[in-house]
Amino acid sequence: MNFKYSVVCIIGLSIALIGCGGVPEASSENCAGRGLESSLTAFKNDEAGRQAFLDSCDAMKKGK
Repeated sequence: MNFKYSVVCIIGLSIALIGCGGVPEASSENCAGRGLESSLTAFKNDEAGRQAFLDSCDAMKKGK
């Protein structure tokens, strides 16, 4: 009984963690330094998305 509960929990957590991966949003953390570097790796096959992300970072910086 305890083993079945553990398996169900592991499967549930795996599904939740897989769903967490997505396109990063422009924020102060994602638009500077190491955050920018890791955010841009999410766009390695999407040049239009990468440029849109950089444009939104620039707009956010100009808005301050």
